Amino acid sequence: MGKLITTSKPLILHSKLLCFSLLYLFTTLFLALYITLSQSKCFFRSSPLDPIQNPLFSYPSSYGEHKYAVSTTRSTCSSPVFFSDYLDVVKEIKNFRTNNQAPSGVLRYMQGNADSFGGNHSTLTRFSYFDHQNDATQVPCGFLKKFPISDSDRIAMDKCDNVVVVSAIFNDHDKIRQPKGLGSKTLEHVCFFMFVDDVTIKGLEHHGLVSTKSREYKIGVWRIVKVAKEDLYQNPAMNGIIPKYLVHRLFPNSQFSIWIDAKLQLMVDPLLLIHSLVVSENVDMAISKHPFYVHTMEEAMATARWNKWWDVNALKVQMETYCENGLQPWGPNKQPYASDVPDSALILRRHGVGSNLFSCLMFNELEAFNPRDQLPFAFVRDHMKPKVRMNMFEVEVFEQVALEYRHNLKSSEGTTSKKVSSSGRTKRAHPDLLYVNGSCCSKCQKYLSIMWGESNYQ
Repeated sequence: MGKLITTSKPLILHSKLLCFSLLYLFTTLFLALYITLSQSKCFFRSSPLDPIQNPLFSYPSSYGEHKYAVSTTRSTCSSPVFFSDYLDVVKEIKNFRTNNQAPSGVLRYMQGNADSFGGNHSTLTRFSYFDHQNDATQVPCGFLKKFPISDSDRIAMDKCDNVVVVSAIFNDHDKIRQPKGLGSKTLEHVCFFMFVDDVTIKGLEHHGLVSTKSREYKIGVWRIVKVAKEDLYQNPAMNGIIPKYLVHRLFPNSQFSIWIDAKLQLMVDPLLLIHSLVVSENVDMAISKHPFYVHTMEEAMATARWNKWWDVNALKVQMETYCENGLQPWGPNKQPYASDVPDSALILRRHGVGSNLFSCLMFNELEAFNPRDQLPFAFVRDHMKPKVRMNMFEVEVFEQVALEYRHNLKSSEGTTSKKVSSSGRTKRAHPDLLYVNGSCCSKCQKYLSIMWGESNYQ
């Protein structure tokens, strides 16, 4: 007679507690792995059905648009940005064009003629416009000389009535790079304009990218606008400040703008960026925090120490002017502003009184002193009225949405350009700025004492 064969559960399934423990263990491991990957790559969530376009332009190999990329050492991401569904974003941004034709409050601009593009106003005159309580007041905001571009370019700029992405290359200082990650409908709502001078045009012609016989230039998504810099500033960097800070005047019908330095390549759809960093945050503008500095004086000392501006004595005068008129170090009392020093290579704006006034006041300070726009940033932001609503996002976000490249070391025709230091960015600033011709900038002594934590200062 045969034995009765019985079956039994594996020993591991006899204990409910053990089963639940294993389930909890594997769930926790999965979540930990997901979080680790998200932090290391700073994932940006958007619709998985977003169409990605094919390469927008094919460059000749001689141009080298992807040479000399600057790697980032940041390996974690604690503040990922989440994107809404692409098609929902397109619809919402499109609605701004139809529903925001009459914004509350209108900024009026000073008219007339002057020896310089911005009028080069005195300190008292510039500061008198910081408190903007009367909409009838005309604010100085450049264009006191004609901006020298062609009529066809001007007409195209006026037609850009939703989102504009703007950049500039003067003195053949950078390469033109195509944005990546554009959705299928983006070019229906976004214009791309690159401002250049004759030197840059010659470099582009050298590589066969444009013909100087043409009246209009287009490279990929970028419309190339030639600026006759002889009628503007001698300093190419100052000419680049015009499209950077007066974008709302160059594109008077645009609702939003993105300024991107030509050393950067945009890696995320501009509609998603505007929606996530500006619209969803309900701010006038968005800009990245500086990767190292928090206080304006830190940036000023670094500017002097690393020869980012040749006239150190003028830097001292600038800082003393701001200290004398109320510049303070950053502190918790300045929140929600997260820092006094931005990385201004990427600026996102909703065009309106807040961001437009800030941009005008910034431009006036830059013309008065130098094109180093991180120096007047906090002074203008903290003293202007009405206040500008600003999203100062984390550096790790900036590093994910844009890829940075080094400036051109040589022009397209082989002549050596000014050498760019890559080491100054990583070293802490020393107080070189404080001592010019043996004297110390006493007007900023209170600022420095607070910044350095000298609590006994009276």
